Amino acid sequence: MKIRSTLIGFTAILMWSFLALLTAASGKMPPFQLSAVTFAIGSLPGIITFILRPERIRELRQPARVWLTGVIGLFGYHFLYFTALRNAPAVEAGLIAYLWPLLIVVGSALLPGEKLRWYHVLGAMAGLAGTVLIVAKNGISFDAAYGFGYFAAFLCAFTWSAYSLMTRRFEAASTDVVTGFCLATSLLSLVCHLGLETTVWPESASQWIAVVGLGLFPVGLAFYAWDYGVKNGDIQILGASSYAAPLLSTLILTLFGFAEPSLRIGLACLLITGGAMLAARDMIRRRQPEVEVEA
Repeated sequence: MKIRSTLIGFTAILMWSFLALLTAASGKMPPFQLSAVTFAIGSLPGIITFILRPERIRELRQPARVWLTGVIGLFGYHFLYFTALRNAPAVEAGLIAYLWPLLIVVGSALLPGEKLRWYHVLGAMAGLAGTVLIVAKNGISFDAAYGFGYFAAFLCAFTWSAYSLMTRRFEAASTDVVTGFCLATSLLSLVCHLGLETTVWPESASQWIAVVGLGLFPVGLAFYAWDYGVKNGDIQILGASSYAAPLLSTLILTLFGFAEPSLRIGLACLLITGGAMLAARDMIRRRQPEVEVEA
């Protein structure tokens, strides 16, 4: 059961790896408008489920702390991420924001029944090192002038890791409630868009297809899969494996001609894959109980 749930959670990481490609193909829609549209689309699987099985609507009746955690997690992460990119260089802001897998692994020590091992931390750090190779191909240069943007990026990382860890503590709450989180995030993003941005709609059918793809997968089903995975799977393995998302994203961009293959990407692949396997050591080496043979 735990292995199956972990694999379901990993499908979220696979879907997130298409985020860059689909975003690039979606045209010039500003971030909060894109967030509002895609989260509205992302809520459709849950809405369809409620239409087909009305009795599941009762799953939306959750304590206020569950709703606050979910809405702050989904909307807060995106708000802080966009704020960081507006106030700091994308490379440095992105790297700080991508501390969240390491924070999940380290923070898992606070969860009931979880034990943090050295190989969990080392595996996550190897993944972070691989991500640095991918993102910071032209070097890293932190400048105090962008302090506010860096701070927003760190809050972004902290917000998503805290959301993931708190979700594990709310394992009694059905994944159906993610539908409500997506709708709330869509509405809050719309408010930010109307106050901060100029509306820009896709200009072609291919751009609309990319927007719909974003809503259905990286900004839709991925959050349902992640919710289920962190509640029922191995959160430490999922945390360390999350560094596969930027790697897979880069490989996908390379496949579609948006990036060039390089030795740097190969080394990043080894670090991230090796780190994920190290973090999953217990699961990989798990043996079946030995059967005692009577004399």
